[in-house]
Amino acid sequence: MQGKTIHIRNMVCDRCTSAVSGLLTGSGLQYVSIMLGQVVLRRPLRTRERAELEQGLKRLGFELIESKQARMVESIKSVLREHVRLSALTRPNSKLSVWLASAMNMEYSGLSKLFSEVEGTTIERYHNLLRIERAKELLVYDELSVAQIADELGYSSVQHLSNQFAQFVGHSPTHFKRIGAERRKAIDKVNGVR
Repeated sequence: MQGKTIHIRNMVCDRCTSAVSGLLTGSGLQYVSIMLGQVVLRRPLRTRERAELEQGLKRLGFELIESKQARMVESIKSVLREHVRLSALTRPNSKLSVWLASAMNMEYSGLSKLFSEVEGTTIERYHNLLRIERAKELLVYDELSVAQIADELGYSSVQHLSNQFAQFVGHSPTHFKRIGAERRKAIDKVNGVR
């Protein structure tokens, strides 16, 4: 019997992979491979197994992705999260649209249209939200100055970071640094709606 690939939303780190692996093993479901957002099972799921897996994933904060469009949007999000995590030294020096089109091996206009239709927001807005959440994380760590964070995240200046931060968060990065971690979101919880 041939394996079956399933796609899972919100798998964003190694801990997510471990959690899903534990769920599959605990449910008696054997898999060939597991990576962020995707599991190759040894065999297709039966109806009851699928329902149980959906419930287990939901308890862990994940969900099965059904449509091709939803899988594509999850891939776009994954690539964008990786882009935000790249350091200033390793991030490509090209426009986001060019970099994303290359990474996804598709025309940017098609990616942009699909993302907007499925998510109700633009790729640029989602990317900016990711950058702001990363800035919050770096501010809470208190290891870099605001200028270093702006550079690390690819902002043209501290003022550019401060303006976007104020737009999305409601106050300056310096003020956020004082109030701390209670205003941060997990990166997998970032969506286009504020």
